[in-house]
Amino acid sequence: MAEISRRKRIWGWFFFDWASQPYNTLLLTFIFGPYIKELFDDGARAQAAWGYTIGTAGAVIALLAPFLGAMADKGGHRVGWVWVFSVLYVLGASSVWMADPAGFNLILVLFLFGLGVIGMEFATIFTNSMLPDLGTHDEIGGISGSGWAFGYVGGLVSLVLVLFFFAENATGTTLLGRSPVFGLDPTAREGTRFVGPFTAVWYIVFMIPFFLWVREPRDRTSEPLRAAARDAWPELKNTLRLLPRTPSLFAFLASSMLYRDALNGFYVFGGLYAAGVLGWGVIDTGIFGILAVVTAALFAWLGGKADSRFGPKPVIVLCVVVLTTICMAVVFVSRDSVLGFPVPSDSRLPDIMFYAMGAGIGAAGGALQSASRTMMCRQGDPERMTQGFGLYALAGKATSFLAPLSIGVTTDLTGSQQMGIIPLIVLFLLGLVLLKWVKPDGERAACPSSERP
Repeated sequence: MAEISRRKRIWGWFFFDWASQPYNTLLLTFIFGPYIKELFDDGARAQAAWGYTIGTAGAVIALLAPFLGAMADKGGHRVGWVWVFSVLYVLGASSVWMADPAGFNLILVLFLFGLGVIGMEFATIFTNSMLPDLGTHDEIGGISGSGWAFGYVGGLVSLVLVLFFFAENATGTTLLGRSPVFGLDPTAREGTRFVGPFTAVWYIVFMIPFFLWVREPRDRTSEPLRAAARDAWPELKNTLRLLPRTPSLFAFLASSMLYRDALNGFYVFGGLYAAGVLGWGVIDTGIFGILAVVTAALFAWLGGKADSRFGPKPVIVLCVVVLTTICMAVVFVSRDSVLGFPVPSDSRLPDIMFYAMGAGIGAAGGALQSASRTMMCRQGDPERMTQGFGLYALAGKATSFLAPLSIGVTTDLTGSQQMGIIPLIVLFLLGLVLLKWVKPDGERAACPSSERP
């Protein structure tokens, strides 16, 4: 019975990744992001506005994440906090429906969408902090990888459904060559806009296993909410003050801050980049997304296996090297040339090359995120794991404005989407250098095993 209970808890935890992934896959990357380009006169303006929106949301996350993590470690109720931030997720996703090309309030839509990003990230902090409770030191790498893979499969399934039945191309039909279902009007882009409510409903339905099966450990002590809020700030200040005394954790947070920011830049701007540079529509970008998500799911799972056998650090290093190489290549792919070689204007080679690079980004990105989550478990204090993942979120968002804003500024200054990607190369390289000071198991021998009923 105990083993069944544990298995259910792990699967319930997996379902958060499955339920939440469409916000990244459908909204941030492959459907709504490229659609934003259609609401502007040119791709550069769209890329800049999108960067400012995501960058602002990231700044809010960076400011509040460590405090919320510290408060949750004191007060417990991590599942309750997931409930709270799920409301923001659903609100932000639903707001996409309001982006009617005939007329809408751009500031309101992007504001609500940003709230959804904040809700997704904060909910992720609390679910990630539950990982050490799910298995032993040797098991959590595989659990993390399987969770990421399961989430990517959820993103893939949701993307295929949207492309087949909802999102319309320039001719007003879906990937199946039919009009959007439910009588959605393609001339008003209702099929593409429906991706927002679809994402919200998907999340509501598939979070049911999480809320039914995931519970706090029985031996976890907690304070009343008011007392936890009062005590969280002094403890957080003390943790930050002592952070330089744990150089491995400090180096990992700094490194992940940079390489995750660059990776998110890839995800957030990949579809928009292809739409502006290669002239892709929603369907083309969706096919690109399917390839990327398939490889992400496969390599998140394989990365989890490698993580369990060799540890997360070698996986992280390899993935960052691969992503840096791909980023350098992306700059040299356009409709007129591929890697510096001219191509005819009607050549499919730029599209094929970008498909291949998308698959590589998905593969390396999936394994990198899974291994980074495991590495945080090895680096963090087991008694303050939610605070640790709050710091991890801070590290991921403290400079999260850097990639989108630097892309926005560089794109504005150069007038070129290709040149706008260059800051990502710098971020990846800096993150790679900082990994030199990261110890595989941090300042302690091992991530603690969990005592389970």
